[in-house]
Amino acid sequence: MSFADCLRIAALFGTAVSALAVEKPNIVFILADDVGDQAIGCYGGTSYSTPRVDRLAAGGARFRHCYSMPVCHPTRVTLMTGKYPFRVGNAPWGTFPKALEGETIANRLKELGYATAVAGKWQLTLLREDPDHPKRLGFDRWSLFGWHEGPRYYRPLIYEDGRIRPDVGDRYGPDVYVDLLVEFMRANREKPFFAFYSMALAHDVTDDIGHPPPLGPQGHYDSYGRMVENMDELVGRLVDAAEELGIRERTLFLFTADNGSPRASYYTAQGNEMLKQPIEFTWNGSTYRGGKGELTDGGTRVPLVANWPGTIPAGQVVDDLVDFSDWLPTFVELAGGTAGASLDGVSLAGRLRGGEGSGRNWAYASGRGGQWVRTQRWKLYDDGRLFDMAGGREEVEPVSISQASAEARRARAELEAAARLVARTDR
Repeated sequence: MSFADCLRIAALFGTAVSALAVEKPNIVFILADDVGDQAIGCYGGTSYSTPRVDRLAAGGARFRHCYSMPVCHPTRVTLMTGKYPFRVGNAPWGTFPKALEGETIANRLKELGYATAVAGKWQLTLLREDPDHPKRLGFDRWSLFGWHEGPRYYRPLIYEDGRIRPDVGDRYGPDVYVDLLVEFMRANREKPFFAFYSMALAHDVTDDIGHPPPLGPQGHYDSYGRMVENMDELVGRLVDAAEELGIRERTLFLFTADNGSPRASYYTAQGNEMLKQPIEFTWNGSTYRGGKGELTDGGTRVPLVANWPGTIPAGQVVDDLVDFSDWLPTFVELAGGTAGASLDGVSLAGRLRGGEGSGRNWAYASGRGGQWVRTQRWKLYDDGRLFDMAGGREEVEPVSISQASAEARRARAELEAAARLVARTDR
């Protein structure tokens, strides 16, 4: 029975929804790496084929206003804690706040009876120095590449449940990560589970292990386009596994990304020199470059697709604001718990259950010494620049203070109030 059905029954019989024994959903959270919404077909991208993500959107909801941080590590810290990076001390790159290890999404879900697993990218510690770090952060199973240690794609270096796997030298890393998640789903199909697929794709190969990683079987690294399409294929593998296990209607699939697309990607190596090729893609008939690392829409506006058969009505296009602090309170509420008041996030569980939106009035992002607060239309930077995004995503000219319309002045005042709320220290 879907949650929407429960709502209808409650309305008929006058029973509080909270009193219903609603089954906790399985949650499959797919976080692509370096994939802005303009790269995805259902968002208007035509350069790459993404039929499986597009199918999830057609059968569920496509969110038009999901915002990440402009790079991966702060996005992941925000995701895991429900708090903005500055709130937890702007954790240095590749670290996680030790005081919050017991309060992550995974630990909260474990407390509520969920089995948990993560596969792919970690980047919250060096696993060679702390191979059980994922366990402390709440994961029962994990299969993760050794960030800064070895390759993530061909001849990968993979830590699985605290040990380096010795048998994957001829494997493609993303296949190994999905294998673990499928195995985990099969082992836990009789109980609720949280499967976090923290994808390697479509980030290019690493350049920080002292030598170029192995080239692919084609004699070069996979192009960005090929990685996006492979990403889509692996999303399909997880959906197919849920279908085959007979758990699809009680499994919520979420697809999003950690930041926007890059401007270039490593494509080959000559000796010890690694060479990049530029990335251009077509979106709604025009050619664009990515904006990873920037606070523009190109760096922070990411896809969000939600699919839960029988619960999320098909074919929705949703304008709710979402940022990455929202995931912890959302998942805790879906699991039947209470997130608490100390978070920056706002739960969107109601929307995912086929009901009302979260009521979030503004979103927030920070990076490279700057930050912004925004609504769907208006975007205010901390240096005072206000942009009207109704005319497009290119931030060409800020709204002049002296010539601003009454609507723009009102938007500035509301966003300045939001910025003061963000800066509060009592969280």
